[in-house]
Amino acid sequence: QVHVMESGGGLVQAGGSLRLSCAASGNIFKIILMGWYRQAPGKERELVATTFTATSNINYADSVKGRFTISKDNAKNTVYLQMNSLKPEDTAAYYCLTTGYTRDKNGAMERFDHWGQGSQVTVSS
Repeated sequence: QVHVMESGGGLVQAGGSLRLSCAASGNIFKIILMGWYRQAPGKERELVATTFTATSNINYADSVKGRFTISKDNAKNTVYLQMNSLKPEDTAAYYCLTTGYTRDKNGAMERFDHWGQGSQVTVSS
């Protein structure tokens, strides 16, 4: 089994900063991608930032470029999202996505895509 645990989030005034963390654990053979998505009330879930574990390839939503920074610790299967200069429109539930493979005792690999439990970020004006 694979578990994804998020931490961080909270309430902050506009212009403030928050940091989210996401750690994957369990029967993980290889992680390919970790990233953050967010969903505001009444809206669809949208990409915030993703990073591929094997490369330096990082993607950001245009709305967060220059303000948010995604980083990773491959040894700990952990990804972070540093959020600076927060705006009220950043208010949403933030979800961590982990994509990778498990491998059983026979060597068979199976892909997984696991979401974290969600972390509420609220930015007051």
